[in-house]
Amino acid sequence: MVRDTKFPTRLLLASVGVGAGIGTVISVASSGLAAYFARRIVVPENAPEELEILHIDGFPPNMRIHLPADEETTVRGTYGLYFNQGAGHAVIGDIVEYDPRSRTVSREILSVTRGDIKRASHGRWTGIVYPEPLAAGVNAEDIEIESDAGRLPAWLLPTDHPEPQDTWAILVHGRASTRAEGLRAAPILNTLGVPAIAMSYRNDAEVRVETTSRYGLGDTEWIDVDAAIDFAISRGARDVVLFGWSMGGAIALQAASRGRNRRYVKALVLDGPVVDWVNVLDGQARRNMLPTPIAKLTLEMITQPWARPITGLQTPLDLGRLDWVTRAAELDVPVLLIHSDDDEFVPSAPSHALASVRRDLVTMPVYDKARHTKEWNIDPVRWEDDVANFLEAKILPKS
Repeated sequence: MVRDTKFPTRLLLASVGVGAGIGTVISVASSGLAAYFARRIVVPENAPEELEILHIDGFPPNMRIHLPADEETTVRGTYGLYFNQGAGHAVIGDIVEYDPRSRTVSREILSVTRGDIKRASHGRWTGIVYPEPLAAGVNAEDIEIESDAGRLPAWLLPTDHPEPQDTWAILVHGRASTRAEGLRAAPILNTLGVPAIAMSYRNDAEVRVETTSRYGLGDTEWIDVDAAIDFAISRGARDVVLFGWSMGGAIALQAASRGRNRRYVKALVLDGPVVDWVNVLDGQARRNMLPTPIAKLTLEMITQPWARPITGLQTPLDLGRLDWVTRAAELDVPVLLIHSDDDEFVPSAPSHALASVRRDLVTMPVYDKARHTKEWNIDPVRWEDDVANFLEAKILPKS
């Protein structure tokens, strides 16, 4: 049995009333702060470009970028840097020099995929190395997926393998990211002969309605994955494997368990997935030094009907339904679970708990220096080997 370390929070979620007496227990100021954090959780936002670009020297193809040294810019590997409000993008390579006294780091600029980086003063560090399919070296077709949320733009990534598989991959990105996040999987899928769809879903920046969009944390977005499976089946797929990064993992798990197309889902590949939102939100509250009463009220606001006017949620979120440590017995397809133990946003403990109780289905290799969903970035060869070995062992027909 997995020990539940979140008993106080779960007890509150189960026992607290509809909210009639909240004003007598918590001050107006505390309630306002809880409302602020509740909205931060569910209201989509555009990621800011807050990383200062100190200096760029050299000329293509031998350029270096000088940045403040922080927890992200000092990790080895290959990363992306968006700049100019996302209009520009560069691929940043390994560390060339680190100066602990000035707290600066110099890294290679491997390529500038678009824009003029020499004119940029700030940027956003990201794990997205391929901003579009061409950068990943794969063929692509612009398509639209028809969902109840409207027409959702996506990339169809047909393989150029001489013997294409009839198992397709659906690539589901994380919260506040884009469909480009899934392109890190595109080259190895192409090598394996697996066609793929890199999809968008409701609340994405390219489809959202600013005043009404609210994240369902996976509790609503899975419906769009069902629509993507419809498209794959209509184009000849026999079955699918769902890839999910971060919140995309939560979405994929819901699609595999609740979707009308769940019979077609033969496996899951999850990278830094949210398998228990209460654990994630508890961890974020501690990181932000949020007092316990406010953290509990924040959870109450996103899960109870009385707070809908505050959060803007049409339906309160069912965090219990999104808890796959508790629901582990319901898992019924093989899972490759890639999750670095130093993940600063989604703690890896629930992933380990799930892997421990479902050893019959869950494969979880050890990663410990990749932070959140950047396992591919620190070691793409190993990540691709892990994915290829899993798919070939579990679902792809033996040659």
